[in-house]
Amino acid sequence: MLYLRSLLFFVGSTLSMILIATSGLLTAFAPFRIRYYYMTRWGVFALWWLRVTCGLSYVVEGKENLPKGSALIFCKHSSTWETLALQQIFPPQVWVLKRELKWLPIFGWALALLQPIAINRKAGRRAIDQIVEQGVKRLKAGLWVAVFPEGTRVAPGKHKKWGIGGAVLAAESGHPVVPVAHNAGYYWARRQFIKRPGTIRMVIGPAITTQGLSAAEINHAAEQWVNARMAEFDAQQK
Repeated sequence: MLYLRSLLFFVGSTLSMILIATSGLLTAFAPFRIRYYYMTRWGVFALWWLRVTCGLSYVVEGKENLPKGSALIFCKHSSTWETLALQQIFPPQVWVLKRELKWLPIFGWALALLQPIAINRKAGRRAIDQIVEQGVKRLKAGLWVAVFPEGTRVAPGKHKKWGIGGAVLAAESGHPVVPVAHNAGYYWARRQFIKRPGTIRMVIGPAITTQGLSAAEINHAAEQWVNARMAEFDAQQK
């Protein structure tokens, strides 16, 4: 039954993504907020469809910690789930991603309409400069910036060194950082087709004031908070 339910979710979410991405190209000349609202309807549907087909819902704690004005989100990355949920829980946001994704037919073109911070990951230090250049513009425009400091999905209980790009942007811009932890990896694991029923918990931490801090200090503060919450999640699963 878990396989059949997961298959139903896959078929429904895939078809809806194609529909939204294709029709979303028609919003190319609309203001950003309209484009963003339309494109993120797929995430709304996918999370609803996930609950209907797989019995997987979620709760959010710490919404009172969201600062006024734009900020950066430093989120744990262990599942596909958080890429959907962030769009529904936080204010309009852009993501840091590799520029090649924008070149994909239809999906990439639709993605480009959301003004992501597209970087050349092979550019070394220049890639960080690209994050800062584009990120400052997005933050000044009132948009949030979502960052997965680990760079890739990491299984629960595992750790990967955090990248410095998001922290450099926070230090250069002076905008606060909001750390986010969740246990989605236990229900929708990376590279796993099966989605297990249950309730995912996402916890939003107190905003970190970045003015006067170095990029390394910002990363350290956010990583400590996220790792502490993840250790609590891990203990609850044992």
